[in-house]
Amino acid sequence: MDVLLVVRRPDGGFTTKMTEWEAVMRAHVRVDTDELSAFLTAVFVARGFKADDAAFIADSLIDADRHGIASHGVQRMAMYDHKLRHGMIDPAARATLVRDDRAGAVLDGHSGMGQLVSRDAMRLAIAKAREHGIGIVAVRDSNHFGTAGFYARMAADEGLIGWASTNSNPLTVPTHSGTPALGSNPIAFAVGRGDDRIVYDAATSTVSLGKIEVLEKIGEPIPGDWAVNDDGSVEHDAARAMDNVRATPRTGGLTPLGGAGETNAGYKGYGLALVVEILTGVLSGGLLSLDMKGQHICHCFAAIDPAVFGGADAVADRVADLARRLRSLPSVDGHDVLVPGDKERAAARVNRTDVPIDQATFDQLAVIARRTGVAALHAGT
Repeated sequence: MDVLLVVRRPDGGFTTKMTEWEAVMRAHVRVDTDELSAFLTAVFVARGFKADDAAFIADSLIDADRHGIASHGVQRMAMYDHKLRHGMIDPAARATLVRDDRAGAVLDGHSGMGQLVSRDAMRLAIAKAREHGIGIVAVRDSNHFGTAGFYARMAADEGLIGWASTNSNPLTVPTHSGTPALGSNPIAFAVGRGDDRIVYDAATSTVSLGKIEVLEKIGEPIPGDWAVNDDGSVEHDAARAMDNVRATPRTGGLTPLGGAGETNAGYKGYGLALVVEILTGVLSGGLLSLDMKGQHICHCFAAIDPAVFGGADAVADRVADLARRLRSLPSVDGHDVLVPGDKERAAARVNRTDVPIDQATFDQLAVIARRTGVAALHAGT
């Protein structure tokens, strides 16, 4: 999450202040979360989803915006609506078992909505973890599922340890190449409870493509070495970077975590992306990122029962102690030491009743409202 800088107050609590990324996001409107949920649910019902499934999808998107992950929140609605209108997502699809053997399973999503396929897959992983100590479910033929952390937290909410990952269209260039061959291939891991829960959720590319999409919408440059052209040169123009990954064949892509080349160990990000590719595309028997063209995405979900390691409470207590010790370390630059999940929790407190949406996305939602016959949203201040 790149929206808020979290600083510790003298009383030990956390507060937030503007960062460069939030300054980029300043051209936004705020929308009441209840109204936004009702709007998104109505849109998905109009597109053919059952009401309870539509509400789940809506809440997963709002959850991203509430936690400050604008790249994976409602700004994705234009993409979802496009795919629904062109038959790339089947609202009636239900995931089916391909293989099922004790702690492991493979699901076929039949081009269903990624959030629904992923919900069912993580629920199955949780059930298997309850019975066998661990559950691993690979998924093929799905679609974009939102934030990986949303599903890892599903397991953590049940007192388990959660993992979620996905491949995607080819976006990330391998080290020493300018040709995208792997997805942004995020890894999410969640363990613990309350404010001391560790929730790691990050792309194995330097950033997710969604962050560059947001910059393109608001006409801002890419601030870091996030993207390259097919000759390996760094591209800071967000529109050109997006054109590169929309082109056929693609004319550039995202840098792996660590950046292009070996100077800052970009090969490590490349290696992590490859691990995710194997867990998702290979284990599921589905498409690899290299072969993907907009759909048929693969996921992998896992849940671990901490009972054998002393039980949920004992593990959560040790995680909390670790988090507190890390946060208490002295700072060298005036910023507090945080643990993964702290920034998102701080954002969720700020965005408890309403969430920020950039103006371009808000305008896109108005277009979707007209297409589906749903009453348009009302913006706050």
